[in-house]
Amino acid sequence: MKTKRLVLFASGSGSNVENIIHYFHNSTKVTIASVLTNKRDAKVIDKCNRLNINALYFNRNAFSKTDCVLDIVKALQPDLIVLAGFLWKIPRNLIQTYPNQIVNIHPALLPKYGGKGMYGMRVHKAVKANNETETGITIHYVNENYDEGAIIHQAKTILLPEDNVADIAQKIHKLEYEHFPKVIEKLLNE
Repeated sequence: MKTKRLVLFASGSGSNVENIIHYFHNSTKVTIASVLTNKRDAKVIDKCNRLNINALYFNRNAFSKTDCVLDIVKALQPDLIVLAGFLWKIPRNLIQTYPNQIVNIHPALLPKYGGKGMYGMRVHKAVKANNETETGITIHYVNENYDEGAIIHQAKTILLPEDNVADIAQKIHKLEYEHFPKVIEKLLNE
């Protein structure tokens, strides 16, 4: 059986990337082909270096105005592309080349709290400001609009009135770490 290849995109600290790498570390069926980042100083690069995973940096021009990043991704031959804390909108050339092969994780129960500019602590602050009694994560396919692709999986957590924004973030991270690798594995086995 052919080993499945994952390409991960990240913009920040890489906590989800690290979790996914650890999840598949001993797998004979899945390999992390590369991690791509749009930030030269992203902490995810340090984590990849420590974990002996190839990491590549690219700029906005290479990503959205040329086929440079697309060509790199093609050379990596991914079975699945995973956005793990990646904040830029995915360009049409990537979406068209990899239809239903790009997945994202969002820190809320879409369609609530989605769209441009809704990521990370901004989402958690909005959830708290609206006194939500529950929140969660959404794993979805990526299309040409922010957070509007078909939903693959959602997981919920209860919020208590005394939960602050940091508590909400911690609950969301716990759901991400538990569910994201398992959903990726399931998608690779379909």
